[in-house]
This record gives sequence, C-alpha cells and structure tokens, in this order.
Amino acid sequence: MSKKVSYYTKDGLDRLRNELAELKSKGRADIARQIAEARDKGDLSENAEYDAAKDAQGHLEAKIAQLEDLVSNARLLDENNIDTSKVSILSKVTIKNKKNGASVTYTLVSEEEADLKAGRISTMSPIGKGLLGKKKGEVAKIQTPAGEIEFEVVNITA
Repeated sequence: MSKKVSYYTKDGLDRLRNELAELKSKGRADIARQIAEARDKGDLSENAEYDAAKDAQGHLEAKIAQLEDLVSNARLLDENNIDTSKVSILSKVTIKNKKNGASVTYTLVSEEEADLKAGRISTMSPIGKGLLGKKKGEVAKIQTPAGEIEFEVVNITA
C-alpha cells in the first residue's frame, strides 16, 4: 500500500496496535462464525446472510490490511525531545485569533490521532499546516473554509 511515514505518541501507537490485534483475533473469529452459521442454512446461491457475511469479511480484511500498513510505517516520537523554539508535531501551541482575540491551545499530532474535542489537531489540517515551523510571537495567515484567518503564536510547550 502506501509508504507514508506517520508519527505517533506511545499511546497512539499502542491504540493502533491493540485495534489491529483485536480485529485479527476477535474480528476474524466473529466473521468465521457468521459465515459458518449462514452456510448451515442451506443453498449458498440464494443465501443473503452468507453474502452479507462474506462482504463483512472483505471489509474486515481491508481494515486489517490498512492498519498493518499504518503500523509498519509508524514512527514513535519521543515527547522529551520536542523542540519548543518552533511549532512541530507534538508541540502544544497556544494561538490567538487576531480578529476576535479568542485564544485556544492545540497539540499537533498525526492524522490518525487527531481529536478536536481533546484539543489534538492534525499536522495535515489547514491550521496544523499553517502553524508548523512558526515561532512564538509570529503570525500565521491560514486559509480555512471560512476564509483567511490570522493567528498569533502565543506559546509553545512540549
């Protein structure tokens, strides 16, 4: 599949590995059971349950392949070695909207670990991309779906 390297925190990579292990063991066992039950009901050519179980198996195997690809290209980030002189992945950055004065703090993470409710935004998001490499006091002009917004980098921590 892809050879895109993704960077993860220890917790993020552990979650990914646990999900993969769960799908390989429990997920495959559940699908095998569903296929066996459907097969026991008779003629497979007109058995909608069997077709649905085989489709579910295909989706499960695709998800497993995707997760295996992600894990094989994952790199673990050492949170102790984060450069706080500029915004980078795993930086905790406080920004201020220059127009309305609202401040917000985000941690920049990989796409797979992003969770806006938890204050974790992807480095691939418009705001994440716009902040990367900025230093404290710099203003980032970021093109968002709502138009261009100026954010001042107020603070950067690890």
